[in-house]
This record gives sequence, structure tokens and C-alpha cells, in this order.
Amino acid sequence: MTKKIVLAVGLIAGLSGCMTQNPHTGEEETSKATMGSIIGAVAGAAVGAAANHDDRGKGALIGAAAGAAAGGGVGYYMDRQEAELRHKLEGTGVRVKRDGDQINLVMPGDITFDVNESAVRDDFVGVLDSVAVVLKEYDDTAIQIDGHTDSTGSREYNQRLSEARATAVRDVLLANDIQIARTQVTGYGETKPIANNYSDKGRAENRRVNLKLIPLTASQ
Repeated sequence: MTKKIVLAVGLIAGLSGCMTQNPHTGEEETSKATMGSIIGAVAGAAVGAAANHDDRGKGALIGAAAGAAAGGGVGYYMDRQEAELRHKLEGTGVRVKRDGDQINLVMPGDITFDVNESAVRDDFVGVLDSVAVVLKEYDDTAIQIDGHTDSTGSREYNQRLSEARATAVRDVLLANDIQIARTQVTGYGETKPIANNYSDKGRAENRRVNLKLIPLTASQ
């Protein structure tokens, strides 16, 4: 029975298209969707084999197929969305980072806002328009928009500025017909630095707006 389960899982994994190309290294790697499919396939194959006493091999294959579909669905959806975003945002300065089934878009402050201003820079509005095109196509994701500042100025000022900047980014998305119900805005001020605030480089990294794209099935 074990051999049949392994063969069933191997067949499903092969049909899943196991490898994708890392856009940073150019190397092939197992996609998030495929990993989900394999995990689902293993569980499904075992259940299918146990349930079908007359033909455990057939039961394992059916169970593996069902498990792979369930395990890979969200991952595959986010894989496609990530690929679209990387294509749209290439050369813009926006960093696309993957965290499990979530996608993070890190937008440095030096390309999004002028100093001490909360209005999105005119030359960055087009970038957000491109993001909105993808978000409209992949509308089964919630959009968490977080604003962050460096530690220059008072904590109260930085809190207000981070909220205003996150809201300004959302306003551009809303102008592109993104549904407000999909969005949530939070300002963190200077409380979540990703670098030290003792250098110009560190402060520049801390001034940012992040978009976190969360599959709705995972956020409910």
C-alpha cells in the first residue's frame, strides 16, 4: 500500500508543474503552490487508500488528486499574483516579498512621498495604478496598508504622518475601483523600524508604506 501511495503522490506532483524560477537568482525552485499540493496529496492519498479497501491504489490516486487541489489552490493563486506584481513593478524600487501565502509590497518613502508630506508623489501614482490593475484581477485578497516613519520628530507627529501616508496610498487604490471593504489602513509611526535610526540610510529604510496581500480564505 505504501508503494502505491508514493506512486500516486509522485504522479500528482509531476502534473502540478513543480518548479518555478526565482526572479532574483534565476534558479529553479519548488513553488509555494506545489509544496501545498504535495502536502495535500500525501494526506489525501493516505485517506483515500484507507477508505477504498477494494482497490487501495485507486483510492490513493483519487485521494491524492483531491488533496493536491485543496493544498495547492491558494498557493497557486498567490503564485500567479506574485508573478504579475513582479512583472509590473520591475525597476520601480518597490520590493516584492513572499511570506507563505501572503505577499508584501515594500514601498520606500523616498520614492512614494516628499519629505514631511503625505500626498503620494505624482511620479509614483502610476506605480500604484499598476498595482491596482493586478489587485483588481486578483480580487480574492484582502489588502493591509501599513505606514511607517523614522524617529525624527515627535512620536505624535510621526504617528499622524504614518496614518496619513497609508491612507493616501489607499485613496489611490480606491480611485482605481479597488473596493474599500478589501482594505485596512494602519499607521505605526516610528514603532516598527527595520533598520537603525542613527544613519541616513537606516532612516530612509524605516520611512515606508507596506502593502500586505492576504488571501481571503486565510484571513477569515
